[in-house]
Amino acid sequence: MSRFIMGATWEMAPHLTVATREALYGSYQPYQRDARTRGIPQLGAGAVYQIPESEIRVESFKIPDHWPRAWGGDTDQGEGETAAVWGAQDPDSKVIYLYDCYKRKRQPVLVNAAAIKARGADIPGVMDAAALQTTPDDAVQLVRLYRAEGLTVSIPDKSVEAGIEQVWHLMMTGRLKVFASLGPWFAEFRLYRRDERGRIVKRMDHLLDATRYLIRSGMKRAQPVLALPEENTDLMPDERYGGGDMGGMGWAT
Repeated sequence: MSRFIMGATWEMAPHLTVATREALYGSYQPYQRDARTRGIPQLGAGAVYQIPESEIRVESFKIPDHWPRAWGGDTDQGEGETAAVWGAQDPDSKVIYLYDCYKRKRQPVLVNAAAIKARGADIPGVMDAAALQTTPDDAVQLVRLYRAEGLTVSIPDKSVEAGIEQVWHLMMTGRLKVFASLGPWFAEFRLYRRDERGRIVKRMDHLLDATRYLIRSGMKRAQPVLALPEENTDLMPDERYGGGDMGGMGWAT
C-alpha cells in the first residue's frame, strides 16, 4: 500500500470564511500558527507568551477592597523553592491584575505560610505540591500543613497546555495585566520558553506555574477581603519579594 502526504493551507478549505479564519488565528498560540494555517509541521521554540511586556505591564495602584482576590502557589522539592502570585479582578472590566508575588528557596512551611498570610490571611489560594510527592498522598499532606498555618488553600487544576492557553487568551484580549513592580515575575516571563520539540523548558518557571494555577483554578475561588494589611513600602525589593540570591539581580529565589 502506498501513501501520499501533502500540506494543506486554509486557502484549500473553502468552508472557512474570512471571519472564521481571523477568529481561529487569534485563538492559536504563535508557535502553532504555521502548522494550523499553512500545513507546516512545527512544534516550535521560543517564548511561550509571545507578547510584548508593554502590553501587559501596568503601573501599580491600590487594589480596591471590594475586588475579589486569590493567590496561586508552586512548590518544587528539587530546587527547594516556593513561589506564589496574587491576583485581583476588576468586577466591572473583568480584567485580572497580578499585583504581588513571593519566591523563596529552602524555607520551611512555617516561613512560607507567614509570608503568604502577610499579604492577607483570608485570601483564598491554590497550591501545587506534586513536585514534593514520594507517595500519592504527599501533595495533600503539604496542603494540610498550610491549612494548619491558617491559610485557605486547595490543590489546583494542573492542566499545562489548557492553562497556558487560558493565560495567553487573557493576555491577548487585554484581560490580564501585571504590576510593573513585580520584577521577579517579569524575570521569569522573559525566560519562559519552549525547546525545539515544543516542550516547556522547566527552569526558573515557578512564578509562571503559580500564575497558571491562579488563572486556571484560583480566580474561581476569589473573594473580596476588606481588612488587608497595608503594604510595607519601606522594604527593599529583595525583602519585599522574599529576599534571596538571584545572581545579583536583586530579586528573590
